[in-house]
Amino acid sequence: MMSKTVAREVISADSAPVAPRYFAHAVFRTPNYQAMIDWYGKVLNAHVVAGGPMLTFMSFDEEHHRLAFINQPKLKPADGSQAGVEHLAYGLGDLAELLNTYARLKSCDIAPVWCVNHGLTISMYFQDPDGNRVELQVDNFDTVEELQGWFKGAEFAENPIGHSYDPEELLRLYAAGTPRADLIRIGFDA
Repeated sequence: MMSKTVAREVISADSAPVAPRYFAHAVFRTPNYQAMIDWYGKVLNAHVVAGGPMLTFMSFDEEHHRLAFINQPKLKPADGSQAGVEHLAYGLGDLAELLNTYARLKSCDIAPVWCVNHGLTISMYFQDPDGNRVELQVDNFDTVEELQGWFKGAEFAENPIGHSYDPEELLRLYAAGTPRADLIRIGFDA
């Protein structure tokens, strides 16, 4: 028995371009297989969805997987001289989530390698066992319009990277009840 045909739109090279709906996942080839799984489990609060001795899938949200690790024990470590991805960034909900994550990771002996207020975000960068960088960030602006205005301003023009800050100082200021408007200026008003 034949299935009934379905009317579909015409596929054409002239159709409007389509942007991806979301970033689905990142896959890592690694000589440090279990260490990478453990590290991302701690840093992103990710859990193993499926895995075995050669391949593991992990997720930290409703997506079936956000990360995959391929066990390749004979790979040479990256030395930083190759072209490639500089870092992957993950957004957290607010400053409390970032600081709680910082404190939790510190208790696991995972420390940020760089803390920077980019102006648009307050960020902490961590380095995984293979040397890849992971940024955990929170937005400093409540609206896209505010952010776009900042991009057009003097602070961004003069310093598009931002200013380093001490995470312990940010934690102290947060715990002391410093207003958010002052906290998101850390490093800029020094």
